[in-house]
Amino acid sequence: MSNHGVGWGGIRFLILALSIQLAMAPAAHAAGAPKLKVSDNGHYLVTEKGSPFFYLADTAWELLHRAKLDQAELYLKHRARNGFTVVHAALLAELDGLNSPNTADATPLKDNDPGEPNRRYFRDVDYVVARAEQLGLVMGLAPTWGDKWNKRWGMGPEVFDEKNARQYGEFLGERYKDRAVFWILGGDRNPDRSAHFKIIEAMAEGLREGGDGRQLITYLPAERGNSAKWFHDADWLDFHLTHSGQAAADADNYTAIAANHARKNPKPTLDGGVRLEGHPIGWDDENGRFEEYDARQAAYWALLAGGCGHAYGHHGIWQFWDASRPKEAQVRTSWVDALGAQGGAQMKHVRVLFESRPWHRLMPDQTVIAGDSRRGADHARAALAEDGSFAFVYSPTGRSVTVNMDKLKSDKVRALWFNPREGKSGVLGEHMGGGKKTFEFFSHGRGNDWLLVLEDLARGFALPGSAKKK
Repeated sequence: MSNHGVGWGGIRFLILALSIQLAMAPAAHAAGAPKLKVSDNGHYLVTEKGSPFFYLADTAWELLHRAKLDQAELYLKHRARNGFTVVHAALLAELDGLNSPNTADATPLKDNDPGEPNRRYFRDVDYVVARAEQLGLVMGLAPTWGDKWNKRWGMGPEVFDEKNARQYGEFLGERYKDRAVFWILGGDRNPDRSAHFKIIEAMAEGLREGGDGRQLITYLPAERGNSAKWFHDADWLDFHLTHSGQAAADADNYTAIAANHARKNPKPTLDGGVRLEGHPIGWDDENGRFEEYDARQAAYWALLAGGCGHAYGHHGIWQFWDASRPKEAQVRTSWVDALGAQGGAQMKHVRVLFESRPWHRLMPDQTVIAGDSRRGADHARAALAEDGSFAFVYSPTGRSVTVNMDKLKSDKVRALWFNPREGKSGVLGEHMGGGKKTFEFFSHGRGNDWLLVLEDLARGFALPGSAKKK
């Protein structure tokens, strides 16, 4: 008997085997999660039908290593209900993912050989991937955490070379080519030497070969990294990840995203390694911990800088921590309790706001803001629709913003407020186009962030969220 949550003998084994088979069957009668492609302009992702896909991810790197199947079910259902569209998880996980078995007492590789995957381990992965798809969640799968090919830090061991990286990639590509997944190479590491580039490229080639080129591939670099630094022109890389990390509050995650958006032949970009709610700032509790405000600030800054989406994370969830396990980086909230964290709950308001308008037409445009957009915690961020029909302006501390109204292609502009803490909105007024206009918000200071929505009155856009008094 294992500690998997259900036994593997007799009737219980048959029940579990049947549940895995049902989960892996094509979800013909359910909406399911979409297969993804890159938009023609290279700025966002679309479904196979061409509809813009709002990428809102939760960071659950240890899900496939540490969670029992019933726990995975609880987690996935919760995240789907809360509006997430993507889950990030690692197949060869960071926390001794090679030699510490999963809850079914299986390790992912035979004798730590990437050319010999353990099918018993991957049967559980199959179940989770398929259940996520049925619930409408796309899985962003990291084939391996970075310490398995570049042990600059972490547990390792390094097990990859060019040959077995390709074999492993082909295995994964073939196994999941019909699922709603994409691949996240890198695993929080940068390539330091030529052998590293060969491993990454071979794994990407294997994924493409095994999966018939059906799924997207991206790359997660180490903290403060940007995949565009090494791989912007790589044929195998479909979209970029930046990694703003845990080093400081108010880190300007918008800078790298805006730079990628402005590149020649752009590829979609998002912050894939953002400040984790509940994580000690700079890994030191004396600095405090990232709170829900930090999660919101990172999301709106990134999206208005041109991000095609955003990846939220909580310190207790990425490692699937509970009191039975050692603490990593001073974690103190179990993954179950962290499901109710305010920052994660408020991510649904991000999606509500953006999907209330044709968000995929937004382009970062700081000239919407008249004068200084400020730096640091007060940095205001703006984006404008390509046709000038609407604009979003984010004030992270509630400071007033002055707007160049002639950026809106309208004789009459409606101004709205949006409260990102509650997902509520209301009308500030109607204004003639042209000139400059200063807008005040209802509260000020850290944690009192607001969004200004400006739009062509004639378009008749609905209010985002529910309209209530402040």
